[in-house]
Parts: sequence; C-alpha cells; structure tokens
Amino acid sequence: MARTPISPRSAPSFRSGYDAKLDELRALTSGNKTWLSDLERAEQERTGIRSLKVRFTNNFGYYIEITKANLHLVPADYIRRQTTVGGERYVTESLKQKEKEIFHAEENAAARELELFNQLVASILDESLALAHTADALAELDVLAGWSLLAREWDYCRPTLDEGDVLEITEGRHPVVEQMLRSSDTTVARGASAAFVPNDTLLACDDAQIALLTGPNMAGKSTYIRQVALITLLAQVGCWVPAKSCRVGLVDRIFSRVGASDDLARGNSTFMVEMNETANILNNATDRSLIILDEIGRGTSTYDGLSIAWAVVEHLHRAPARGARTLFATHYQELTQLEKHLPRLRNFSVAVKEWNDDIVFVRRVVPGAADRSYGIQVARLAGLPLSVIDRAKTILAKLESDDTDVTLPAAAPTAKPKKKISVTPADDSQLTLL
Repeated sequence: MARTPISPRSAPSFRSGYDAKLDELRALTSGNKTWLSDLERAEQERTGIRSLKVRFTNNFGYYIEITKANLHLVPADYIRRQTTVGGERYVTESLKQKEKEIFHAEENAAARELELFNQLVASILDESLALAHTADALAELDVLAGWSLLAREWDYCRPTLDEGDVLEITEGRHPVVEQMLRSSDTTVARGASAAFVPNDTLLACDDAQIALLTGPNMAGKSTYIRQVALITLLAQVGCWVPAKSCRVGLVDRIFSRVGASDDLARGNSTFMVEMNETANILNNATDRSLIILDEIGRGTSTYDGLSIAWAVVEHLHRAPARGARTLFATHYQELTQLEKHLPRLRNFSVAVKEWNDDIVFVRRVVPGAADRSYGIQVARLAGLPLSVIDRAKTILAKLESDDTDVTLPAAAPTAKPKKKISVTPADDSQLTLL
C-alpha cells in the first residue's frame, strides 16, 4: 500500500553531515559570496588580468567583467555577452552551469529534504508496532517511577482494596494542598496553619453511610471531602495514597458536586448547573458509588436551598439497609437534626477555636455538628470594613432573638421576619427549623 508523502516543517529537519548531497545543495545557497570570491581570484590568476571582476545582476545573472585595456588578455573560452562603456562582459560554460545550479539550489535542497524525510517516515512506520510497544512500556515505567518517588518523598502508604463496602482512611491528606503548603514561601493567611492537618474517614454502605459535615467557610470542609475522593481514586488506579493507612471497598464510580460555575453559552445559571449535576448523581449512583457533595442548594433562596438539600440527603438514605457512601458538606445547620432520624447518617464538623471574638482554624474533623457558622468572623478575616462587621453583629443579634424590628438605613427594604417551620422526616416525627 502506497504511503502519502509527508511534508516536513519549514525549518531544516536534517542536520549537516546527514546527507552529502543535501549539504552540497545547502552550501550553494549559503556560500555564494565565498564561491564568487574564489572564482574571481582563480580567474585573475589564470588570465593575468588583476582588474577582472565576477559580478551579478538580476537582469543579466552572473558575468565576468573585463576593462577595455585588458581585452587582449581575454581567454578563448570566454563568451562575450554585452559591451559596456568601460569594457566587455563575458560568461563561460562553467559559470553558466554554476549559475543554473545556484538558481535551483534552494528548490533542489527542499526537494532532497522532502525525499529524505519521507524515507525516514517510511522506515519508522516499518517499525511502528515495535515502537508502540516500547512507548507503552516506557509510559508505564514513567508512571510507576513517578508514583514510587511520590510515595517515598511524601510518606504515602500502600492501600488495601477489597470487595467490601467500607472506606476507612487513617490520617488522610490532600495530595495537592499538602504539597502547596509545604513548598509555599508566602505568608499564610491569618487564622490558617501552614502544616497540613490529616484527618480520619470511616464510611460504610450499611452503617455510617452519610457523613454530614458542617463548619465555617475556610475551615477546610471542601478540602476534606475532595481528599477522600482523591485518595479513593489513587488507590483504585494502583498508586499509594497520602495517609497512614487506607482500606477501600471498591467503588464503581466517584460522583462529585463541588464548586460554583455557570454555563453562559447554554443559558444555564450557577444553580441550574448545580441541579443538573445533582440530578445526574441521584439518578445514576449505586450502593457501590462514592459521592461528595459541597453546599447543595446554596444557589437559590435559603428555604428553597434547605428544602432541596434536605430532600437530597433523604433520597441518598432511602434504601432500607444500604446506600452510596456520601460526604455532604453544608452550611445548613438544620440538616444536622437528621442524625436523630436517619440511622446511617453521622454528623461531623471542622473544629475551630475562638479567641477574643476571633477564630483560629484547627482543620480537624471531629464528630458532632458545628454549633454555628462563624460567618461574621470569616468576613472579618477577609478584610470587610469594621463598620460593616459591627453592623452585621447588631443585625444578627436581633434576628437570633426573633426580634424582627431591625432598624435599617432609610429607604432600605424591611427585613423579613424569621419563620418557624415544622418538617416531618421519614419517621413521621416533627422537626422545627428556625
């Protein structure tokens, strides 16, 4: 089967010395000045005419110029081409041949290079199967070498994989964030710790199926749930993992709904994208799946978002004895009440410490629900003006005391009163949401 010739790139593909013919053609295009000076010197010595010049014009090409005073010394092999005021112009058969070679040298060099290039491609294609096997072997070796170096330098452990439904990680770490913290020379943000804090994880389809994680922004909820997903993924592709020990019951898929983004090209808002992704998870997850959900329902109003998040948790727990292992990070404190009514749900929170109306992020995931969101303290860390922080404290105190008479600046809308809502969970008991 004939192969279609492949054109090389415009830059020379072959180094000098690879092909003598190509080198000669390149020399004709790059060494014209040297060749002309050598020819001129040789003809001066042969004819004895010291004023002999070899010149070039676009219209006439290459020629030998002889002054009138030296016309009697012109050799017989010179062919007269033109008479000028000061003398005569001549050519020789060898000069005409050389001119033709020079004029076609660049074209011939490109043709020769294309010929050599296609020969090289043909010889490589003849060995393509062996080269592909070699490339595959080198790629696999490169991955394994990279994994081994990573495991040694960052103290990874060998995970245990089985057919069970337990996901148990001891002192797990986020593989990317850990390296960024250790290698960064920049000043860590106020309230943060430069050393990565490891955390444990224990999920099981028929026991601790859903871990509901609460805590303030910047405390590390998103990092924690993502690290669990990454450790699971690394374990199942054959890599050691950033943990002290790790046991993974094989998962069929890892579903994630994290981050906030929109799809303007298709006319989808942030909330619509969130709902589309959540729908895909709920419709396709099995009891062998791992699910991480981050702030479901935050893209819409408080009551709508809470209702959706509540329903999603109940749906994931709907199976009588088993369900997909799930990490659910949320700011909706009301969801923590579900632990009393959903037997396979466990409350966890990211611990923080308070000091002089300020907070310090401990980064430790502990059992139990967070007592509050610390939103105003986080806003202070972000640099909001103190006047805004003080005003927010005043409003929060009013709202938390159920006092709807919050005095606002002129022309501002009146705050809606906080409502009490009763929700009946799956066991028909009644929960009151403030």
